[in-house]
Amino acid sequence: MGSDVLRLYRRCGSTTMGRWLFSRLVCWKAPYFSSISPRIVSLVPGRGEATLRHRRRVSNHLGTVHAIALCNLAEFIGGLATDVSIPTSMRWIPRGMTVEYLKKARGTMRAVATLEAPEASPQGRELPVRVDILDASGEAVFRAVIRMWVSPRRG
Repeated sequence: MGSDVLRLYRRCGSTTMGRWLFSRLVCWKAPYFSSISPRIVSLVPGRGEATLRHRRRVSNHLGTVHAIALCNLAEFIGGLATDVSIPTSMRWIPRGMTVEYLKKARGTMRAVATLEAPEASPQGRELPVRVDILDASGEAVFRAVIRMWVSPRRG
């Protein structure tokens, strides 16, 4: 795929500082993601990985990572993985998300998004993107399926 996002990631993503910069640029473009300060780990067509450091501003009253911070992380990496996986003639938008909270989320979270790249089509179609969020021990704490609506770009 030749998306602008993938080209930018390939230019920045080979170093820790470059991945930090890439993550900041995504947050600048979509400011709400700044509320969790996600960090990209890897991004290739069909798969993306990002982390979220557990700190006070993403915590709930129980001292665990807040459920909505996990949803935000899932949408961050799910959207990026979608963007670099679809044909450049297509665009995407989240249409819905189904989530499962599997256990208390403590420590740094690692989100892994996976999807099957769709073929370009003249009609829009729904594309499920699976996001698993794991704790530092590799145990799943959260699972989401984001229903992305993928359709042709206009004009």
